[in-house]
This record gives sequence, C-alpha cells and structure tokens, in this order.
Amino acid sequence: MRPGRSCPVSYHCSPAEFAREPALRAETLYVIGGLYGNRQALDWIEARAARERGEVALVFNGDFHWFDADENIFNKINKIVFSHHALRGNVETEIADEDAGAGCGCGYPDFVGDAEVERSNHILSRLRDTARAFPDARKQLGGLRPHLVAEVAGLRVGIVHGDAESLAGWGFSQEAMRDPAQRRRAAGWFDTGNVRIFASSHSCLPVLQAFNTRRGQCLLANNGAAGMPNFRGSRYGLITRISREAAPDALYAWVIEDIRVEALPVPYDHAAFERDFLANWPTGSPAHASYFRRITEGPGYEVADAVRLAA
Repeated sequence: MRPGRSCPVSYHCSPAEFAREPALRAETLYVIGGLYGNRQALDWIEARAARERGEVALVFNGDFHWFDADENIFNKINKIVFSHHALRGNVETEIADEDAGAGCGCGYPDFVGDAEVERSNHILSRLRDTARAFPDARKQLGGLRPHLVAEVAGLRVGIVHGDAESLAGWGFSQEAMRDPAQRRRAAGWFDTGNVRIFASSHSCLPVLQAFNTRRGQCLLANNGAAGMPNFRGSRYGLITRISREAAPDALYAWVIEDIRVEALPVPYDHAAFERDFLANWPTGSPAHASYFRRITEGPGYEVADAVRLAA
C-alpha cells in the first residue's frame, strides 16, 4: 500500500452492480459531492431544496467531511447529512476505521504531486482524531453504502463517489475524460450498469461529459465540489440537479429525454466559511497549503472546460 495513492480491495466494485433495481425514486434529485465540511454550503443547499415545487431527494455521495476538524461542525454535518441519503466516500471510509494503511484513501494518480498526497494524509489523520469523539457516528459512517441507483422520471442514475469500478477511482475525472481510450471505457460502464447517467465527484473539478452508447446518449455529471469554488475567480460550490423542471439558477445543463441534468451553483457565505477554515487550518497547516488559494481565488479552471461534447 502507498498511503494516499493505493486503495484497499474493498474499494473496488463492478459496473454490473448498477444493473439492479433503484433504491430511490424522485421527481427532483440533488447529488451533493465534496461538501468537505462546509456547513455554510450545507445550510444553503437545504434551503434551496426547500424551495423546490415538487418532491426532492438529497444524496450526499461522499466526502461530506474534510475541513471540519472542529467537533461542533463535524457533529452538525453528520446530523444533517444522516437525515438525507448518504454514501461514503474515501474520507468517511477512512475516518470510520483505525487502519491508516490507505492514508486518506484518495487513490491519487501520478499527476498529483507527492507533497499534496502527504498533506491529504495528514488532514485525514487529524479528522480521524475528531471523529473518535463520536463512536456511534463513526459506526454509522462505516456502514454507509458506497454507491446507489436512483430513478428520475424513468431515467436510471448511478450515483458513485469515484467511478464505476472504485470508490476512489479517477475514471470520471475531467483529466481522464480528455483521453479517448478512457472515454470509450467509461461508455461501456453505462451499458454494463444499465444506467443513462452517472453522477460522481471525488476528483474535485467538475465535468459534464456526454457519451453516445448502445443505450443512446448517456451523461457523466461530476459536480466537482459542493463546498469549494470550482472555477477561476469564483466563490461558489456546485451540485448536480436532475429533474424534468428547469432550475432558473442553473449554471449549465444537458437534456436527456426531457430530463435536465444541471450544475447548480452553491453561493454559500464565503466569509463565514473562510473564518471556519482558518480557525481550524491556519497558515502552515496542511489544508491551508493545499486548499486556501483555491478557496479564496478558485482553481485554474473555467466553465467552458467543464462541458464536453458527446464522445
């Protein structure tokens, strides 16, 4: 095992596992990946969902913890997320256990530098220290499902944290989607899993990638991060919204058989989130070194980079 790069065998899954009956049916579905312990983003998402006209289901597809080393914030995140549908990401999987062999469990590919991997391992270790104060919550986190099949107006949606083969897979990352060979491989996952949409996060930058498959047009919706900026100069997160009804505040969207798959901005209270972050991760801390510039300035990524034509 290489902590932060290698993943346990238990992280692996088969795309065929998605060819099962949906566990959830909804008129409108929010998929919330990468909340990263941002309680301000969580408050905004709940308030936004309450304004939907019809029934809405919220699915947190992993890494809802990360920066919330403060016990009060950690506890709040747990209570609210557990009141909805939740999947475990690598963060929740690792803080639920005492085995540190996988480090952060991120499964980082080679293009991520060793220093960043090491910082992520340190962040996870500190967050595990926080989690130890909540043994019941740790047990609940460890028992969460790694993936889920949902249905929106008859359209099947596979909800994962990483990709269709691993809880921490990078096969749905925006980097991987630039590789024609990986796009062909991913197209096969839709056919094998009998889904038209895969909703993912994990890789921390958004991508909306359309595919032409034997089942017709399919779509990958990776929301990047609900709890951090995703684009240069921005200060909002993103979630994936799937519904027949259009959202007036969607940033971009794709339509499959009258179902809209939208990137919904999460304009959380940035100043309050920054105060929370600095209180727990001041200058010189591993999270500050890895994330503070992104939190305040956004990554070097544009909206135009996120929307990809059919492959």
